[in-house]
Amino acid sequence: METAWKAEAGTPELPKGRPVKAKSNLWGRVKEQRLLYLLMLPALIVTLLFSYVPMFGLYMAFVNYSPGGGPFFSQFFTAKFVGFEWFSYFFNNGDFYMIMRNTIAQSFLSLLFGFPMPIILALMINELRGGWFKRTFQTVSYMPHFISWVIAANIIITVLSSGGVINNILTGLGFIDEPIQFMQKGPLFWWIIAFSNTWKDMGFNAIMYLAAISAINPELYEVAKVDGASRLKQMLHITLPSIKPTIIILAILAVGGILNAGFDQQYLLQNNTVLQYSEVIDTYTYKYGLQNGMFSYGAAVGLFKSLVAFILVISVNTMAKKMNEQSLF
Repeated sequence: METAWKAEAGTPELPKGRPVKAKSNLWGRVKEQRLLYLLMLPALIVTLLFSYVPMFGLYMAFVNYSPGGGPFFSQFFTAKFVGFEWFSYFFNNGDFYMIMRNTIAQSFLSLLFGFPMPIILALMINELRGGWFKRTFQTVSYMPHFISWVIAANIIITVLSSGGVINNILTGLGFIDEPIQFMQKGPLFWWIIAFSNTWKDMGFNAIMYLAAISAINPELYEVAKVDGASRLKQMLHITLPSIKPTIIILAILAVGGILNAGFDQQYLLQNNTVLQYSEVIDTYTYKYGLQNGMFSYGAAVGLFKSLVAFILVISVNTMAKKMNEQSLF
């Protein structure tokens, strides 16, 4: 019976008496799959040129580099080596607490609202049955992603201005007597950034979950209907468990980028009155590293952010692998 089952399943029977040797030769595998490696070659070259070759510039974080009129490489490699002096300067000056507080707070709020909303939106779109309405709704939902932050920031500032839509609605409903100066209140800036990031990216991020949903076997839904499961139960017991691996992988990447509070939105929406709440690592690095000419200091701050992100990705990936047996690598 077992032999018949294997035959029906298309599993070939191995010859007895001679063990099968796996191809462990690397060159043999490359030769066998040469076309696949050839397709990977352009992506590999681009990754090396734009992701790995520039990493030699991290040396700038450990030297006191100051550009002059001579050749770049001669000045770069002959700059005075200062070790971890720039890192110590960043940790001990008065800006460290403010920068880390703003970065973590904005990133956490953006993650709190921005991570579940694409999942909810994807589930909603998947439940729509009208073909044209479903396509139109999906297109409208991810259109904000393709709007430049320069335009999006002006839209947000206009909507939240004293004569904007939000204040007009709140005044008309009697919730407030005078317009709220949203862009002048520091504690509100974190929430404005979180909601702005969610509004702009949730439609585009939902595409990944919709792709995962489309790969679910339709027979599961048919069986659930026969058993009398409602649409809500199908969503909770079929759709969500089926896209769980995608959710976990994207959650790992999101937590790893907790210090990536963004640059465009902060730089375009911030002003002097909310600077104590709007300055994050990216804007701080830009102002000190480029505007003030402290290139080594900016490189040290950027390297610190990358190291923290790397540690977070490894840690969260390890936890996810132990708890759910699903991980990024």
